[in-house]
Amino acid sequence: MEAMRPTLLIVDDEKRSVEAIARILDEDFDVRTAGSGEEALAILERDWVQVIISDQRMPEMTGIELLTRVRERWPEILRIIVTGYTDVQDTIRAINEAGIYHFLAKPWHPDELLQTVRNAVHLYALQREHDRLSLEMKLLAPSLEQRLAERREAVQRGFHFDQIIRAPGSPLQAICAQASQIAAFDVPVIITGETGTGKELVARAVHYGSLRSDKPFFAINCGAIPDELLESELFGHKKGAFTGAYTNRIGLIEQAHGGTIFLDEVGDISPSFQVKLLRFLQEGEIRAVGSNETRQVNVRVISATHRDLEREIETGRFREDLYYRLAVTALHLPALRERPDDIPLIARHCLEEAMAVHGRHVRGFSAEALQLMVEYAWPGNVRELTNEVTRMLILTQHEELGAHLLSRPILARVTGTSALAPLTGGTGGTLREQVERMEAQILREALIRHRWNKSRAADELGLSRVGLRAKLARYGLDPGGDDDVNAQAEEE
Repeated sequence: MEAMRPTLLIVDDEKRSVEAIARILDEDFDVRTAGSGEEALAILERDWVQVIISDQRMPEMTGIELLTRVRERWPEILRIIVTGYTDVQDTIRAINEAGIYHFLAKPWHPDELLQTVRNAVHLYALQREHDRLSLEMKLLAPSLEQRLAERREAVQRGFHFDQIIRAPGSPLQAICAQASQIAAFDVPVIITGETGTGKELVARAVHYGSLRSDKPFFAINCGAIPDELLESELFGHKKGAFTGAYTNRIGLIEQAHGGTIFLDEVGDISPSFQVKLLRFLQEGEIRAVGSNETRQVNVRVISATHRDLEREIETGRFREDLYYRLAVTALHLPALRERPDDIPLIARHCLEEAMAVHGRHVRGFSAEALQLMVEYAWPGNVRELTNEVTRMLILTQHEELGAHLLSRPILARVTGTSALAPLTGGTGGTLREQVERMEAQILREALIRHRWNKSRAADELGLSRVGLRAKLARYGLDPGGDDDVNAQAEEE
């Protein structure tokens, strides 16, 4: 189907002039012609015209008068006037009075005429598209505002204290209750705890539980950035302040104005930068690198560290006055090994997220796998647990994540007792008792790796099947029954 051509109207009382213009434009446009202003207005009443070209000198109604009336009635039409006036003032008056898009001086050149009309048609299309989009935005504005409000509420709910995963009897219950109470008061907070315990998660919950929840939250790892870059990141810099500073930069503290800045690993910053951070906390003002001007900012500071800052103060590595500025209120997050009841819940949550990311689905963990995960100390805390769960999901070929998928270091370090392996505890005793405990642990790990297939475990350990059974019975490691056939069938 052939696309509709733009419609033009040529107005001139001289027939030859109309025909000359029409011959040039007829190939690309749908041309209408009129011999007077009144005839042109009649055509505009019934036809949809994008561009009108009018001669200035016409009897009864001049081009300026015609185009002025066109602007009042059809302001979207692009208006071009052709004039033989050489007086600049007349030309300016015509443009101002009629709102003319362009004027052509006689004698005009055909190429100039054609390009002028093409540009006018293109501008007309752009204006129509702009008007359409503006109307749609007005109609959609309430919906967009509602969506933004719903999104803000969803973010706030996602980082609320209720979303921090913990068991009913977890030590985190009291900590979250305390943090929720602190959130309502606009004071600095310091959060301590080992790496990977969820300090940033609690910091976000404090922010979204405060009166600043609708303002920005920015986080920065202070321990991962050199002093020079850290100062630029937090306070900003002026163009030319240092090599590579090609433009002005607004620092995170100023960007967080009205909201919260989270300084992670604040215990790792150098003594020289501690002075600059202390000045900001005392005065509430910042100065960009390379600038002599200071700016007042209003932000809440939440910091975190895995270090013992009181000991750092004793050794002179951390300023005492800075510590008391940061630690108006303090929260300490326990390590994952101190809250074993949380491990199954967190593991299942990590599994759900990993399944969504990697597009794999399993039923969950076996009881044995969860028990061993609870027994493990998790020195890397939640971060290590997340990585382990992801690894298990990627390696599994079954619908359940079994204990045999746990990495070897975890199996080797698991201590204590389990329902399937009631080992005698303790680290003391005679040499024989210690060797027996070690032997029992090796047997247990081998059985777990081979999904309790005794034949394969015996082959790995260089034992006969009878000898392996005797040792399992001695250490109470046999879960009962002949499971070789079942294990082999499951693997096949």
